[in-house]
Amino acid sequence: MNPTLTLALGLLVFLATHSVRIFADVWRSAMIARLGALGWKGLIGLTSLLGFGLIAWSYGATRADPSVLWLPPLWTRHLAALLTLPAFILLVSAYVPGNRFKATIGHPMVAGTKVWALAHLLSNGNLADVMLFGSFLVWATLSFSASRQRDRKEGRSYPTGPISRTVITVIVGIVAWAVFAMMLHGPLIGVRPFG
Repeated sequence: MNPTLTLALGLLVFLATHSVRIFADVWRSAMIARLGALGWKGLIGLTSLLGFGLIAWSYGATRADPSVLWLPPLWTRHLAALLTLPAFILLVSAYVPGNRFKATIGHPMVAGTKVWALAHLLSNGNLADVMLFGSFLVWATLSFSASRQRDRKEGRSYPTGPISRTVITVIVGIVAWAVFAMMLHGPLIGVRPFG
């Protein structure tokens, strides 16, 4: 099977399952009522896993014979490494209750995904990279906007706790970023950001 087409299929499946709330919230509610919350989560989880598997396999396969669209300047790699630091902090802030990032942004995981995708889009010029990171950037932008609109409509806000929660968020985010960038990115992705 053509890796580029498989990547497109994987992105479609994965991002479609994560876009139901954006484009078909009424249908989603009906499916939850029909299947139950656990049944719905199981269906979405399995479908997402299938999409993720297709993405992982096909993205790896395209790297063996890449279609180069452009060659980004070397400095964009350093910019990408720097931009992924706030992306990690935002990702962590989605899980630490009462931190200021969550209180201010509301949906820091999706905001972090936008930063991560943009960073990688700037520093990679292969067709598969543009497909992968461009798709995630578009999805995260739409998802963030829809989530913020939903919050405003429902009058939802996110409480702020003590400053220690924000400090913990930043420290854990920095440590996670450093471990991933310096120890895991090379073995898992095949690219060493600082090597």
